[in-house]
Amino acid sequence: MTLHRRPVRTASRRAARAVATLGAAALLLTACGTDSDSGKPSGDKKAGKADSASSATRTVKDATGAAVEIPTEPKRIVTLTQEDLDAVLALDIKPVGITNGQGLDKPPAYLAEKVEGVNVVGNLLQPVMDKVVAAKPDLILAGDMQDEQVLKQLREITPATLVTMAPTDDWKLFFRGVGNAVNKLDAANKFITDHEAAAKAAGEKLGKNKGAEVSIVRWNPDGPSWMENKQFASGVALEMGLKRPKSQNKDGNAHTPSLSLEKINEIDGDWLFLSTLTSDGAKALKDVQDKPAYKELGAVKNKQVVTVDGSVWSTRGGPLAADVVMEDYIKALSAK
Repeated sequence: MTLHRRPVRTASRRAARAVATLGAAALLLTACGTDSDSGKPSGDKKAGKADSASSATRTVKDATGAAVEIPTEPKRIVTLTQEDLDAVLALDIKPVGITNGQGLDKPPAYLAEKVEGVNVVGNLLQPVMDKVVAAKPDLILAGDMQDEQVLKQLREITPATLVTMAPTDDWKLFFRGVGNAVNKLDAANKFITDHEAAAKAAGEKLGKNKGAEVSIVRWNPDGPSWMENKQFASGVALEMGLKRPKSQNKDGNAHTPSLSLEKINEIDGDWLFLSTLTSDGAKALKDVQDKPAYKELGAVKNKQVVTVDGSVWSTRGGPLAADVVMEDYIKALSAK
């Protein structure tokens, strides 16, 4: 069976999908809790309290608008995307099962130490069902999973399976939804507030690079694509008071289609932040770096090109990833 793979988000695909989504804001709507043992004889009072605590549930709406009954205090969480993993780790929750990072055959490097010893149950949005079963989850966070057949299988493992992201959700909306699902919404809100304050303060300390124009580009096998303003890494730049080049100052939340060499000037800026996600993309970037069109870019001439980790910068984003991207900006722009 071929399982769902997350597509590359381009502007045209985003527009086609956005009309059908309700967003992770739905995760913030919570119904009253219930006790699945409430109809049983009370028995021992202490045991009854323990049973009640472990079986208490509540209902939330996931990112598709579906009502899902989940444990009030989930103990065994499996995450199917890098973003879900990032979110629960930011809330000091260690999951019992995870998937590999986007474009990787291992967990993302920036989270590797935090998930040492945690079982990998498949690749991004491609869970191996036997491994998910073995993890004995009481909550599965399924990211932006759209494969209904896979979701059906997951819900047979546990009905507490949440689609946590809609195509147009930014990381903050998604993170708040996950925070609510694991009963830590206040902690999620505090993380976001602290991050925004830190980003603003860091942007004020960039010296001559304060307010610089930053080009944010992922190099694909067939060429470069730049990121629109509401895409994750761009959002962090704007929080810091940085700007986007005029050609990239678009309000979408996707990567553009890959550009031909004739249009490579669109990726220029005061600073050029470059990432790749695959070995083919890295090879394509290496091949073009010897071509005159690339060498003529202003950022290249001024030696203001920075290579960054595509498995962080080119994702949907998350709270810990946002801090990593912010630190990458600080490191590069404070150096000159």
